[in-house]
Amino acid sequence: MPLLSVMPTCNNSHSIPTRVVSYWKEDKKAVPEKHKQEVKFLRSLAPPLMAALVALLPLCNPPVSFGQFIDAQRGSTLFRQACIGCHDGGGNIVQPGATLFLQDLQRNGIDTEEEIYRITYYGNRRMPGFGENCTPRGQCTFGPRLQDEEIKLLAEFVKLQADQGWPKIESYGN
Repeated sequence: MPLLSVMPTCNNSHSIPTRVVSYWKEDKKAVPEKHKQEVKFLRSLAPPLMAALVALLPLCNPPVSFGQFIDAQRGSTLFRQACIGCHDGGGNIVQPGATLFLQDLQRNGIDTEEEIYRITYYGNRRMPGFGENCTPRGQCTFGPRLQDEEIKLLAEFVKLQADQGWPKIESYGN
């Protein structure tokens, strides 16, 4: 049987050497049995492997719904508009010990979304409050106020970023 070639320089007049043909014929009968054993073995492993994969997948890569993704984008946008001036990358240019990194949040007792919401709404020491009903007046921002839902998104975003070690916020889009 002649070899077919797509290479123009190859000569198609050669045939497969007898040694190769005889080896292939001998091995051809052994391959299906060996193949059947391998397939049977792999099929026996498939259910437990799939079960383990399904069980462990949420731990490795938590599922994010489209709504959670949109909330993260909105939180990122709000953060860039209202917070990044002082808290770029989770830091704090005004008060170095009051960063948004998890270790500092825990040390300062502000490691829950509720506490982050409260501080963002009413302010604390040098941080101005951004809530619509923030008081006293001197503690609140002179800039635009944020609605309750916006502060909630900010608190969720800050907590998420802190839990992840403040990866770059550009990953959430512009």
